[in-house]
Amino acid sequence: MAADPMPPLPTPVPSPETPGLSEAARLIDTFIAPSKTFTDLRRNASWWAPWLLISIFSFLFIYSMGRQIGFEQISRNEIAHSARADQFDKLPPDEQANRIRITSNIIRYSAYAFPLTILLYLAITTLVLWVTFKVAAGADISFKTAYAIVFYSTLPGVISAILGTISMFAGVNAEGFNINNPVATNPAYFMDPSANKFAYGMASALDVFAIWTIVLMGIGFACNSKVKRSTAIAIVAGWFLFWKLATSALAAR
Repeated sequence: MAADPMPPLPTPVPSPETPGLSEAARLIDTFIAPSKTFTDLRRNASWWAPWLLISIFSFLFIYSMGRQIGFEQISRNEIAHSARADQFDKLPPDEQANRIRITSNIIRYSAYAFPLTILLYLAITTLVLWVTFKVAAGADISFKTAYAIVFYSTLPGVISAILGTISMFAGVNAEGFNINNPVATNPAYFMDPSANKFAYGMASALDVFAIWTIVLMGIGFACNSKVKRSTAIAIVAGWFLFWKLATSALAAR
C-alpha cells in the first residue's frame, strides 16, 4: 500500500521590518531617549527636521531681541564690553551714532541669517569630529550620518532660545543684555564680560546646554560606530575645550 504523500510544509513568513522613527519621533526622542534617535540615523541620516526646528525658534528669539531690547541697544552693549569702548566714548556724537547704526545693521542681518550660517558652522564642526573619529578612533561612519548626529545634538539650543525669549518678555534689563550669553545657564552670566575676558570665556564653557550637546554628540557617534560611549564623549569634550581655550585666549588679547 502506497504511503500517503507528505503535506506541504508551510512557507515561512518573513518577519516584518521594524518601522523607522518618524521625524517627529526622532525630535522628541533626542530629549528623552537619544539612543533611539541616533540609532535610527543608520536607516535615514536626514537632518532637515532639527534644522527647521532650530530655525523657527531662532527667528522667534531674534524677533524678541528686536522688539524687547532693540538692535541699537544690543550694539551699545557689545561696544561697551569690547576693547573699543574707550575709543568709542571719545568720538563725536554724530560718529558714535553712525557706528551704532552700522553695528546694529550687522548684528540684525547676521542674526536673521543664522538658519543659513548654522549649515556651514555645523558642517565645519562635523568635519573636525568626523575626521577625528575616523582617524583616531577608527570609526566607520559616513559624513552624512555624522552631520545628522551633530544637527540633532544641537536641539537643546531650542530650549535655550525659548528661555531667552521668555526672559526678554518678562522684562530683562536691556542695558545688561548680552547677545552672546542671554540666559543664566552658566557662571559667566553673572560675571562682567569686560573684566577678565579669558576667565569669562572659560566660565561660559560650563553651560548646561553646551554640556548637554556634548553628551548627545558622544552618544550619537557611539551609536553609529564601535567607539565606546565614554570615549566618544571625551573626544567631543576635548575639541570643545580646545575651542573655548583658543577663543578665550584670543578675546583676552
